[in-house]
Amino acid sequence: MASAESQPRFGQSVKGLLSDKVGSCSGDVIALTRQVLKGSRSQELLGQAARNMVIQEDAILHSEDSLRKMSIITTHLQYHVEHSKNLQDQLRHLLK
Repeated sequence: MASAESQPRFGQSVKGLLSDKVGSCSGDVIALTRQVLKGSRSQELLGQAARNMVIQEDAILHSEDSLRKMSIITTHLQYHVEHSKNLQDQLRHLLK
């Protein structure tokens, strides 16, 4: 009769162990899911950072081009200012 009583206890302890294992596995699955979501979010942020970098690079290239054009315009303006000074000097000399 002792063996009849031990079997339900054995069955109950197996069910308890199984229940603990299922709980532990559920916790592991939840932790794994969180890590996957975190990794997915990291990938999303990296992609967004890469897109922002491309936009910034385009803006920098555009700015460099604008500065180059402004430098050319400045050189032309300096030439015209010098040329106008020469013309003013010539006019003054003629008017004397």
